[in-house]
Amino acid sequence: MIIGASRRTDIPAYYFDWLLERLKEQFVLVRNPMNQRQVSRVSLKPELVDGIVFWSKNPEPVLKKLKQLDGYVYYFQFTLNAYDTDIEAALPSLQQRLDTFGRLAEAVGTERVLWRYDPILLNSRYDLAYHKEAFAHLAERLAGSTEKCIISFLDCYPKINKRLAASQIRPPSAAEQRELAGQFAVTAQKYALKLATCAESIELADLGISHASCVDAALLARLGSGRLTAAKDKNQRSECGCVESIDIGAYDTCLHGCSYCYANHSMPGIVKKHALFNVHAPLLCSSLQAEDKLTERKVYSLLAGQQELF
Repeated sequence: MIIGASRRTDIPAYYFDWLLERLKEQFVLVRNPMNQRQVSRVSLKPELVDGIVFWSKNPEPVLKKLKQLDGYVYYFQFTLNAYDTDIEAALPSLQQRLDTFGRLAEAVGTERVLWRYDPILLNSRYDLAYHKEAFAHLAERLAGSTEKCIISFLDCYPKINKRLAASQIRPPSAAEQRELAGQFAVTAQKYALKLATCAESIELADLGISHASCVDAALLARLGSGRLTAAKDKNQRSECGCVESIDIGAYDTCLHGCSYCYANHSMPGIVKKHALFNVHAPLLCSSLQAEDKLTERKVYSLLAGQQELF
């Protein structure tokens, strides 16, 4: 199995010690986000974990603890935009994050750190010219620290529409997406970056831009897992190219305060849930209740030829 850590929250920034505890204990409990009373027990035995995919805007806390991931195959999706605190409220400075990116790439290798420039949103401040300049600046700074950049355009989920309206934020039109992508492709070529889109229906192959698989079985195989017989993740959107994985995060637990975030409802609710965090608890920012239904999730290695062993 592949572990997602996580689309739902920033585990490297806030909960990395918890993850290390779970790996040491070799299991984790995960609430079903669609039915909070359903809890799965997921084995994390090393022979079952084919890879770990990290999503983060600030993985600085992991830098001194990477040795504890020895024996696991993993890579990082590092989201690095050039928005100010009106959009991404509680992140370290851009310079600090650029420094973290470089240090992480130096520690684990450039193939293990993918740059995400997403979501791309527009308003009077963050217009097309802004994004073209910001992307070029970041690409120049990150040259030599990564091999691939994944871009995506803003999706307007119902839960975030009020936040977006407050800042007059909108997604780019199809024409604007193509204009930005064209300029990004020129910049990416200049700095020897592969460019791909995340869960986008727009076709940009003529610009040299492919569709990404953010949970990428082929990348994990190159990094050391061996060939994985992984199917497309049926729980993601049709445009998503990811293979199947198990996300061990929890919604409403990230404190970055990004106005576009689909994983959070409100900051008071996040603060309240974060207060429940216990680094030794098998559930993230939660505890098992009497009315919860706990079941053992059937998991197996995706390594070709190994499924029958576990």
